Amino acid sequence: MKSWIDSRLRTAYPGHEVNLVFVRGLPADAVTEGFGGLRRQVLETGSADGWAWAVHNTFAPEINDFDPVDYRPLCEGEAEAVVFVVEPCSAKAHSPDFTYYRDGRCVLHFSFEDLGQRVGDNPDYLSAELLDAGLIGPDAYCEQEDEDGHDCFDHNYDDDDRLVRAIAAVFGLPSPPLAAEVVG
Repeated sequence: MKSWIDSRLRTAYPGHEVNLVFVRGLPADAVTEGFGGLRRQVLETGSADGWAWAVHNTFAPEINDFDPVDYRPLCEGEAEAVVFVVEPCSAKAHSPDFTYYRDGRCVLHFSFEDLGQRVGDNPDYLSAELLDAGLIGPDAYCEQEDEDGHDCFDHNYDDDDRLVRAIAAVFGLPSPPLAAEVVG
């Protein structure tokens, strides 16, 4: 799914830096309406498997807003949100990150670059799944790390794919291709 996110979103929205947000517990139209309050342009929306989802611009340069989006208002009450920041800052080459919100609170947040630095109300929320996927713990390190000429970064995209697959499995996220309604 990570490769799909990268290739699908970069192809569909060249020149855009986008986030992919899944929300469960709110109807799709309420999710789209909620993005108006977040001051982000929704580029594409849809719903599948009990999740409403939206692709939106990471930043709002037209109003000089380059701050991270606070998604807590989208998931107040019984709703929850799974957020993939696909390109948080391409100019600074930051890696993607993930956040899980529930009941208006940040349950878990981490950068794809450093799974050891998980924060939120329950930073261990996905620890068992990350351990099972070999993304944290003793199996998370490259066995060829000290070999001459080996570059562990070659495994980075595989690790990202395993990470997104583990997240998608835990939350039952819809698999691509997502049926979409392109906005605007």
